[in-house]
Parts: sequence; C-alpha cells; structure tokens
Amino acid sequence: MSQNAPSALSSGASDSSPAGRTAYFDNAKLLAVVLVVCGHFWEPLIGQPEQRHIKALYLLVYTFHMPAFILVSGFFSRGFTAQPRQIRRLVSGVLVPFVLWGTLLALFNGFVTDESVTIKPLTPVWVTWFLIALFLWRLSTPLWRNLRAPVTTATALFLAAGAFSLGAQLSITRVLQFLPCFVIGLVMDPRHLARLREARWIKAAAVISFLTVGGAAFVVAPDFNAVWLYRSAGAPDLHVSYGHWVAEALVIHVVGLVLTAAFLVLVPSRRTWYTSLGAGTMCAFLLHAFIRQAMVATGLYERDALQGLPGQLALTALALALALLLCTRPVRALMRPLVEPRLNWLFRPDAPARSESARVHGPS
Repeated sequence: MSQNAPSALSSGASDSSPAGRTAYFDNAKLLAVVLVVCGHFWEPLIGQPEQRHIKALYLLVYTFHMPAFILVSGFFSRGFTAQPRQIRRLVSGVLVPFVLWGTLLALFNGFVTDESVTIKPLTPVWVTWFLIALFLWRLSTPLWRNLRAPVTTATALFLAAGAFSLGAQLSITRVLQFLPCFVIGLVMDPRHLARLREARWIKAAAVISFLTVGGAAFVVAPDFNAVWLYRSAGAPDLHVSYGHWVAEALVIHVVGLVLTAAFLVLVPSRRTWYTSLGAGTMCAFLLHAFIRQAMVATGLYERDALQGLPGQLALTALALALALLLCTRPVRALMRPLVEPRLNWLFRPDAPARSESARVHGPS
C-alpha cells in the first residue's frame, strides 16, 4: 500500500474503524487471489468434453476476478506521485520481480516440458503479465490524476486498442484493455464504496447479479471463447470485425464492473481468521503457477479421476488450500528475497531505498 493512501483506509481495528476498513481490503485481496488460483486449476478442464459446469464456473470467475483485483490496485495507487522513494519501491517491488519471476517460470516450463527455452525479457510469461501491467499503470498515475475525464479517456484507449493486434511485448493489449478498471479505482471516493455497502438492499442485488451472470455463463459455455475474458486480444486476433469486437468487449467490460461492485459489496468488512493472509497474496499469485504447470506436465488432468464431480471438488479444495498456504507468514518470509528484493545497492546513497515492495492489492 502506498504510504500516501487515504488515512481512513490505512489504519485502525474494528468494522467501523479505519482498521476495519484495512481488514476489508485484506479480505478482498485474499478472496480475489483464491479465485485466481482456483481459476487456473480449473483451466485445463474447460476444453474437455462434458465439462460445461466447470467451464461456466470458470467464465463467471474470469468475468470479474481480475477487474476486482485491478480496481483495488488502482485504489491503493491514489497516493503515487512518482516521488523518488515511490519509484524505487516500484522498481524493487514490481519491475525486478517481473523480470526475475518471468525468467524462473520460463525455465521451469522448459524443464517440466523438456522443451528449449527462449528468454524474452519484455514478453511476460503467463501470470507475470500483471506485474508489468501494474508497473505501467502505477507509473502513469500522475497523468490520470490530472486529466479532466480520466475514466472516459481510459475507456477510449481500451476501445481503440481493440482495433489492432498489438503483440505480446509488455502485455500491452491487457494493459490497455484493463486500464479503465485501474483508473476507476484510482478516482474512486472511499465514501462512495461505504455508502454502497450500507444500502440494505444492495447485498441481495449483488447475489442476484452473480446468479444471473452464472446462469448466463452456463448457457453460453459450450460455444463461448474464454479468450474474450483475458482481455489479451483485439479484433484481428479474434478474427471478428472491429464493430463486433467493440460490442462484445463493452458488454464484458460492463458486466465485469457490475460483478466487481457485487464482489466488493459481499466481501466481509470485519477481521476474520483469513484477514492476515491478505498480506501474502503476491506469493500465492506467483508460486501457484509452478505447481499448476507441473500438474499439467505430469498428465494429471488427463486422468479419469478429474473428469467427474468428486475429482473436481477435490481439485478445487486443493487449489483453495494451496492459495491459503502460500499466503502464510512462513512462506512470505522464505520468499521475501525473491518477491521483495533488497536493492539498496542499486540506488544512490543520498536517497536510500527501504526494501518495501509496492504493495499489490489485487491477480490471469
């Protein structure tokens, strides 16, 4: 979290106090990363026959889990003004891990698949796209804070990006297509969220929203191309007209924002047994990718045990347990040198950097 994050959300200890609000966002981060891990563990099954139910659940989760993660990241970037200390944190806590974990994941993929490895420093490897995207979004924060209509401008860039095939470098397509979610978080007033959560009818509306979209996901699951939800492709990549792309991308974007609002409404605001795990979401986000890739490489997803409901429930329980385990304090302490490396040697002595990462409040 930025040191300049709104004080009302950065300290305190009960449901109605500033600390309760801190617990709320830790809860949101933890629940979001659990959805990320579950989604990735389900993914190898969605293309298999007779798996309509698991694909529908996957589509539902992918409609909102990254928009929610990114919106919260934007909210906690409100205080970023590109001061030297903030830039140092951004480099040591986001940019360097992007390069480091991208390299590690590429080497691991090559090892488990017995394929040759080509390291491309500017091309994200799977989950590491979020790190470079966060770096670029946060670096651009002062610009968005000074525009008259930041959300409108970000949305225009998102729609314009769909006209082109921009390639994989820096995950620029995702950077632009998810940009409105980050900017909405950036300009969001904490009082608006508080008022939204106070309305008595809103939780019922949130549940209805999830049920409605879940039902729609089940209907379209057999024929729907999940790539639309990754926000990584423009019209040329999806082989559709630009008009078709704009219409479908806008619907997905709006539905994603509605479910993001519903998710934020339903997240518990009180301190729970899992609240403290919200500080370790980056470890879970990065480490689970290696386990999932190893499971794919060993052929686990081709076994009959995972084709039925019992096996899939067991797989989901495994993903849930793994996500929680990877967020625990011992794992965070063990992985700190790789997730939050100390880079004092890299910066000028007259402006020493503390080894604090740019907190990632928010995980495809």
